[in-house]
Amino acid sequence: MATSKLMRAIRVSEFGAPSVLKLCTDLPVPNPGEKQVLIRVHACGINPVETYIRSGSYARKPSLPYTPGSDISGVVEAVGDGVCLLQTGDRVFTTGTVTGGYAEFTLASEDTVHKLPDYLDYKQGAAIGVPYFTAYRALVQKAHAKAGETVLIHGASGGNATSGQGVNVIIEMLSNVNLSNDLQLLDFGGRVIIVGSRGPIEIYPRDTMMKETSIIGVALYNATNKETSECATALFAGMETGWLKPVIGPEYTLDKAAQAHEDIINSPGASGKMILII
Repeated sequence: MATSKLMRAIRVSEFGAPSVLKLCTDLPVPNPGEKQVLIRVHACGINPVETYIRSGSYARKPSLPYTPGSDISGVVEAVGDGVCLLQTGDRVFTTGTVTGGYAEFTLASEDTVHKLPDYLDYKQGAAIGVPYFTAYRALVQKAHAKAGETVLIHGASGGNATSGQGVNVIIEMLSNVNLSNDLQLLDFGGRVIIVGSRGPIEIYPRDTMMKETSIIGVALYNATNKETSECATALFAGMETGWLKPVIGPEYTLDKAAQAHEDIINSPGASGKMILII
């Protein structure tokens, strides 16, 4: 598909503070290559990891300049050669993009694009990607959590009430602060699943020996296509039966992306998914 259309998108030309997120208004709309899909973006989820990447502190750095964003929802505009499961006009959401989601149009590989159920709107679609797939990978594929086990979702909170009982699984968002304490909270055979960290921490390894506990790291980009497909199937089942429903938090327009990054850093306890409305 040849096109001379232009689009608006956020571009990052240097790593640094949120101010490096610049709105460009004259970028060419990309063309889909083999097994790629061009999507007209309606909404894009904003994830904490995007602030780490933008600052240059993340282990994996994109080539500059780049457009942030992996979790978008929208409508298929065009498909490249070899795409079989999607067609123009499909409502979709993504778990990854090729050209970045803070934009009016984005390219994504077919295997990262999923049909958006009719009972979810575009805002909810943009809230699925990283948060839901990471949660499933952490709880099911890595922690192997079982019915009846106690799970603690641990972020930047302080004390934890466990009623004298150990916790079976801790999903840890801020391990550089909490990990040592997490090991004290675990029950025998408990698991700490590391989802987020902003620096180093010192722990006492014997704490893992006493109750034979485990520390397991999770990175969504390591998931195989089979694992991603398994996750998507489970999430769709949950959404279809109504017990899994994305909650939307603060909303920003594309030109307010820098403000959104400021807010996600300074308000880690915000309720609901932070999204850009494109």
